Amino acid sequence: MRRKIVYTLIILPIAFVLWSFTADYFQVSKQLEIFASVYREVNTYYVDDINPGKLFKTGVDAMLRTLDPYTNFYTESEIEDYKIEHVSADYGGIGISSLRIGDSVFVYDVYEGYAAQKADVRAGDVILSANGKSLKGLSGDEIDGLMKGQSGTSITLLLGRTGESKTIEKTITREEIKVKNISYYGMINDSTGYIKLDKFLQDCYSETREALVDLQKNPKMTQLVFDLRGNGGGLLEESVRILNLFIQKGQLLVTQKGRITGSNNVYKAEADPIAPELRIAVLVDKNSASASEITAGNFQDVDRGVVVGQRSYGKGLVQQTRPLTFNCQMKLTVAKYYTASGRCVQTKIYTHTSSETSAFEEVADSSIKPFKTKNGRTVFDGSAVYPDVFVSLKDTSNITKSLYHKMVIFDYASYYRTKHTAIDSLGDFKFSDADYNDFVNFVLAKNFDYSTQTELAFNDLLETSKHDKYYASANKEIDFLGNKIKHDRKADLINAKEEIKSLIEKEIVGRYYFQSGKNRFMMKNDPVLLQALYTISNATLYNSILNGEGDYKIIGKKK
Repeated sequence: MRRKIVYTLIILPIAFVLWSFTADYFQVSKQLEIFASVYREVNTYYVDDINPGKLFKTGVDAMLRTLDPYTNFYTESEIEDYKIEHVSADYGGIGISSLRIGDSVFVYDVYEGYAAQKADVRAGDVILSANGKSLKGLSGDEIDGLMKGQSGTSITLLLGRTGESKTIEKTITREEIKVKNISYYGMINDSTGYIKLDKFLQDCYSETREALVDLQKNPKMTQLVFDLRGNGGGLLEESVRILNLFIQKGQLLVTQKGRITGSNNVYKAEADPIAPELRIAVLVDKNSASASEITAGNFQDVDRGVVVGQRSYGKGLVQQTRPLTFNCQMKLTVAKYYTASGRCVQTKIYTHTSSETSAFEEVADSSIKPFKTKNGRTVFDGSAVYPDVFVSLKDTSNITKSLYHKMVIFDYASYYRTKHTAIDSLGDFKFSDADYNDFVNFVLAKNFDYSTQTELAFNDLLETSKHDKYYASANKEIDFLGNKIKHDRKADLINAKEEIKSLIEKEIVGRYYFQSGKNRFMMKNDPVLLQALYTISNATLYNSILNGEGDYKIIGKKK
């Protein structure tokens, strides 16, 4: 009798698992069959001709959008672009990025040292045609396809340039383009090194190690600023290897947990660090995400460096590339990651509703749990990476935002470049008051407009008054108020002079000294960098933060 009971206890769980698997398999098969039948009927009987491939991809993309923004499907023709964006930025091309504004395609950036720069292609040039083909009406992917190609092949561009009455033709030989993960590194002062890491793609660890070794050749270097602002992440393994440059062997860094065992993983520092004693400040902002947060979060969790800046993005999800049939691929969210203290920085919970896109809600404050760093400081999950030293940034005026986003500053830099064959060195260049007056006249001559915050609020009031039917009785007063608060372009340009000048200087410097020059030039007036330098140069302050003394015992809650 006892043996029968034992057999029953063994068989029942197995039977339940098999039943669950069968039921689940039936549901999957059923839905796939329904999808195939709908696809077949549309393909056969729809009134107009359809593109089967496009129809299928639209369906798959819509399905995946109900999961999260990071799970994506890529056809065979999209794989190369996927690799450039998420794996390695190596490709055959001429070394430019382009931007469409209206019907025109502009050279947006020129990569230093590559074919386009050597041929004197400039940011701001309009690309009229490529190999005789007009770019009008082409998508961004189609334009990229024309620019890229096998190394050694050539492309002929017809360019329009501000200040030039005639078009410019340039035949350029494509070469292997390697966009580095590090846009700049160097010494800020006698004792402080600086590394600006823009992404965590292939070779990120090697580049960072080489930069660090090179900086350490300076025997006076005792501290490092590691700038991860604007870094949207990339490969988790690269982040772990970079951490190991600074953190002791054997230290737990990341735990990865998924729905199935195969998605689980544990990452530790596996080698002796090459910079175990450097004082370190890690810079983050709202666009520092994923691998950037793994890096910054672990510096914080093991009390190896101070984090300075603003709260990071809050992405604690891990994606894995899965191969599909016919050389297609899927980037699929398979796990969450947890930093050394055990916290997950993910700030959004995806609810997977039946809507066309995944709905999400912020992690509730009541669900946020505290965790302890190595030295006993309190940090929190569900809250991204909150910096040890928070630096508030001044709000940017609406006119400045509009000048930037409507490419007016970009256009002015192109105009300035035609008037000046060279500018002063990075340490000496300054956009003078006379230059700024020239910029004001440049803007006033354009059909450029914007709305102030007051005007936006007034427009809401106006619409509400009409909806509530108060406008008819108060229209004179409302119209009078509207006229009183109407913006004055010239006055606003003068009032926002300093913040606008800063953006103009950065754009102009990029035309002569490229991306590395932009980074170096902006350092001198960077409030986050200045705060980081102050913090790591003050040994007492630095140590009090890492030891959790006073205000540094608890590092930020979500709100």
